[in-house]
Amino acid sequence: MKKVYVVLLISSLFACNFDERRLNEDAQRFIDEYSKEYVKLYAASQEAQWKSNIDIKEGDSTNSIQTRKTEEAFAAFTGSEGVIKKAKAFMEHATSLTELQRKQMEAILFSAANNPAIVDSIVKARIKAETAQTEKLFGYQYKIGNQKVNTNDIDDILKNETDLTKRRQAWEASKEVGKGLKEGLINLRELRNKTVQALGYKDYFNYQVSEYNMTTDEMMDLNHKIMKEMWPLYREMHTYMRYELAKKYKQSEVPDFLPADWIPNRWAQDWSSEVHVQGINLDSILKTKGAAWIPKQAEAFYVSLGYDPLPTTFWEKSSLYPYKADSNVKKNNHASAWHMDLNQDVRSLMSVEANSEWWETANHELGHIYYYMTYTNKDVPPLLRAGANRAYHEAMGTLMGLAAMQKPFLENAGLIPQGVKTDSIQSLLKEAMNSAVFISFSSGVMTGFEKSIYSDNLPSTEWNKKWWDLVKQYQGVLPPTARGEEYCDAATKTHINDDAAQYYDYALSYVILYQMHQHIAKNILHQDPHACNYFGHKEIGDFLRKIMYPGSSKDWRKVLKETTGDDLNANAMVDYFSPLMGWLKEQNNGRKYTLPESL
Repeated sequence: MKKVYVVLLISSLFACNFDERRLNEDAQRFIDEYSKEYVKLYAASQEAQWKSNIDIKEGDSTNSIQTRKTEEAFAAFTGSEGVIKKAKAFMEHATSLTELQRKQMEAILFSAANNPAIVDSIVKARIKAETAQTEKLFGYQYKIGNQKVNTNDIDDILKNETDLTKRRQAWEASKEVGKGLKEGLINLRELRNKTVQALGYKDYFNYQVSEYNMTTDEMMDLNHKIMKEMWPLYREMHTYMRYELAKKYKQSEVPDFLPADWIPNRWAQDWSSEVHVQGINLDSILKTKGAAWIPKQAEAFYVSLGYDPLPTTFWEKSSLYPYKADSNVKKNNHASAWHMDLNQDVRSLMSVEANSEWWETANHELGHIYYYMTYTNKDVPPLLRAGANRAYHEAMGTLMGLAAMQKPFLENAGLIPQGVKTDSIQSLLKEAMNSAVFISFSSGVMTGFEKSIYSDNLPSTEWNKKWWDLVKQYQGVLPPTARGEEYCDAATKTHINDDAAQYYDYALSYVILYQMHQHIAKNILHQDPHACNYFGHKEIGDFLRKIMYPGSSKDWRKVLKETTGDDLNANAMVDYFSPLMGWLKEQNNGRKYTLPESL
């Protein structure tokens, strides 16, 4: 009877000479009823996922069972045949809907494609597999020898240890978790692809890319274009690092490719801790202030721009600090921000320690939180409470992290002495070793790997080879030891498991953030983009709110054009680092380049 009712309802709604006013009323009624149930089920799912991320106990499946139940309920609703039929029927008359209605219908159908009821058993299997994969990753006990360590301990070794044997042990320890994740990822590849193929998407990568209104080829071409624009700088930095690290580790021969265990990051995506800017030693000062000072000071930054203080519930419900390495309870150590109910309940999951990395990260994560709070307003319905596109969320967070690391800002925060002499080239090199280096990893390695496994259906017997082929091609990095197919080094990166086929978001976010930063520096502050102080400038808050306020209710291209006056391109990023190129060429004079001149 229910199916007959749906058909009759749709038929009556869309008779040949339908009433447009009635269509809008019926569409709005459907959206309102859907949204009410969507928010209720979304909030329940988020709450369960939150517990699964902060309370991981070996052998205790309580949280994983609850997470699976709530996600299944959410999936059953968003992917129900009735919802899909109604939304599709309304979209047959999309030109008669308001723009806001049309965008919400698109959001409804996008959610449905990830959970279609017509393949209910596959959706349930995927949810169960994703929950198990997350718990396996974050419940893993890392060890160096017989000593229990956490990821912060491993990162500290890779940043500070000069003994190559100890460095290799730490690097290898960081990859052991991948072995146990491979089978789960093989299963997830199949389940994710089958889920979205049920509603006509080619594969899971194609599905995620479609949220940008782009094809897979268009997204790959865009990422290649960004890498190509940044490649001359990356090639210079790669050459520089090979020689500098060989000197640091007292090696007589300079390797053609960077050994992965020489680099101060588990995935070679950030080299910045190798650069020490004279006059700036944030870690020593931050240690005197303590970890709790960092998120509070980050909040003060946003308040100075005209934003409201964080709600009390943020401080009560967030999980901001690490557990002890030998704790029986584990947590997800990857920093994240959560919009629990698409309303006022906002939280952050971090493991803040008193160092510069967490200083930048805390400012970044609160960028997401304030984005949530800003687009939670009367003009943006719950279904459109998201970034203009996914990259905008990352751009906003990373922009504020960048702003919090600039010299005038640090002086204002009391983290470096007023007027301290610093080397501007070294400061710029440190920034480039973070953001410019990251482009090759995000646009090249991560995006290339996930496209290969989801779109190209790369055999799982070739995954680790493919991963290291991409790492060599785009990062110029080699593993220190043989990495056979018993390993799954890609799976040691959290996003591969629980935020799949979206890592290009981060690459695009860097491009957008430098466009925003250039606009702020030149048109609002009238300051050097390399030496800005955002703190206290409410006109910057006004600019950012114009981007944040509409959420995803406006086209992302229009938002960028209206706020910065430009389309998406890497010109601002290239310009920002242009003073560094001449210096690097001088340093590399007479040195052997091993990466090609162009991609």
